[in-house]
Amino acid sequence: MRVIAIDGPAGAGKSTIGRALAARLGLQYLDTGAMYRAVTFIAMRRELPLHDTEVIAELSRQIDLRVDDDGVFVDGLDATSAIRTPQVTAAVSAVAANSGVRTEMRRRQREWAMQHGGGVIEGRDIGSVVFPDAELKLHLTASPRIRAERRVAEAGGDVDEIEAAIAARDHYDSTRADSPLTLADGSIVVDTTGLGIDAVIAHIESLMEQA
Repeated sequence: MRVIAIDGPAGAGKSTIGRALAARLGLQYLDTGAMYRAVTFIAMRRELPLHDTEVIAELSRQIDLRVDDDGVFVDGLDATSAIRTPQVTAAVSAVAANSGVRTEMRRRQREWAMQHGGGVIEGRDIGSVVFPDAELKLHLTASPRIRAERRVAEAGGDVDEIEAAIAARDHYDSTRADSPLTLADGSIVVDTTGLGIDAVIAHIESLMEQA
């Protein structure tokens, strides 16, 4: 099973680079962040209390969840666009910090990898917790300002407000008790600030050749 793990903070380019790298290597791609967003979306849709850890953990175990190239589907609903709304973005950290949810999502992620013979898998704890023996572990990063500018280019908004939200998300993700965002052992830091997709992919390919 061949796994390339990509971790890093919000807006560092994980999804863009992950998809491009998977296509280049002929591997499947999994955005694990979309899984946590999907749980958040369906919980909000059902008006469940997001801070009730047991309720949300049980929800994560019960739902039918599919994340693939066609989109994100939860209990038959196409949630591809809905999981990217500001409302879900603002709420997802609380759900992602839920240990019960994380346990279930990690189980699903490992099952996905077994079914697909590995893949390019990105998130916050892929190299540190989910696949610590991955063939290559990358930690993508960029300055908060650059990440905010990228988000504004994609979806609009005020760059200062988004930069502040990103900084808050970084702090929350890095200090949560279960699987905090951290630099995994053996992970290689790739700063995407000022780099285009092709340049980042070329750099990663050179790292793979060296490995």
